[in-house]
Amino acid sequence: MSSEPTMRAITQDSLGGPEVLRLTDRPRPRPVPTEVLVRVHAAGVNPVDWKSRESGGMGGLLGAPPFVLGWDVSGVVEEVGFGVHTLKVGDEVYGMPWFPRPASAYAEYVTAPSRQFALKPRTLDHNTAAAVPLAGLTAWQSLVDAAHVEAGQRVLIHAAAGGVGHLAVQIAKHLGAHVIGTASAAKHDWLRELGADEVVDYTRVRFEKAVSDVDVVIDLVGEGHDATTSRSLETLRPGGTIVAVPSGVAPELLDSARARGLNATAFLVEPDGVSLARIAGLIDEGAVRVEVEGVLPLADAAEAHRRVQEGRTRGKLVLSVTS
Repeated sequence: MSSEPTMRAITQDSLGGPEVLRLTDRPRPRPVPTEVLVRVHAAGVNPVDWKSRESGGMGGLLGAPPFVLGWDVSGVVEEVGFGVHTLKVGDEVYGMPWFPRPASAYAEYVTAPSRQFALKPRTLDHNTAAAVPLAGLTAWQSLVDAAHVEAGQRVLIHAAAGGVGHLAVQIAKHLGAHVIGTASAAKHDWLRELGADEVVDYTRVRFEKAVSDVDVVIDLVGEGHDATTSRSLETLRPGGTIVAVPSGVAPELLDSARARGLNATAFLVEPDGVSLARIAGLIDEGAVRVEVEGVLPLADAAEAHRRVQEGRTRGKLVLSVTS
């Protein structure tokens, strides 16, 4: 008598600290028309993951526990549903499917619409490629689609050494911008290697005293961290734009920006296979490189969450699903 195929996955039965994460067996998903089944080789870990673990995530879109966290995946297409023409069985792909709805990436298999994936960068292994989708798309979409960065503009990137930040530095530089990053002093030399023209140690100086005449601020820190968003308005020149990624734009901040002749916009990343393909091209050309601070086995998801939650990771942490 046959049984339904299963897979390993990290689940949680309640909201809480990293200790709620546990390795279990779950039914393997099946692709419906326009979807692909991807055998996950690695899954990236992002701040939104631990925030969802604690509070349920993006406006409750994950529903009540139990659920499986994770959005970043790199793996191999194992099955294609009816109507899929962009991918085939055996393709090595990467993506950020379904965000902000559940993708359940901390697992051996995921299913999602084929056009939410792209062929992974050919120069990266799966562990490194899994670090890219959410961070890379956040960097790309905030700079290109939200801020419309142009060559010659001055761009200030907060948390420049983080998962999103280190990619944003390189993409902004590729777009021809003069790039300024905030980071602790130990990461300054590395950020200059990535292309930053100026680096400010936010632990020793108020960045708004050190930086001025900025065209675009990419705020990856948020208002809750020492009023970073509000203080960033002081760095902008008239007509400048701030893209507030983690905390959005409160009405009073929007009013303050408008009163100064500035633009302020909230931001939320979207699945985007076309942009992922462009990012893969930049990586394969050597214009963008990806920093992975560590790779842990899937069973150590709780430890990965503890490290990411400390907020001092250089680049990204990744879970190896096949190890």
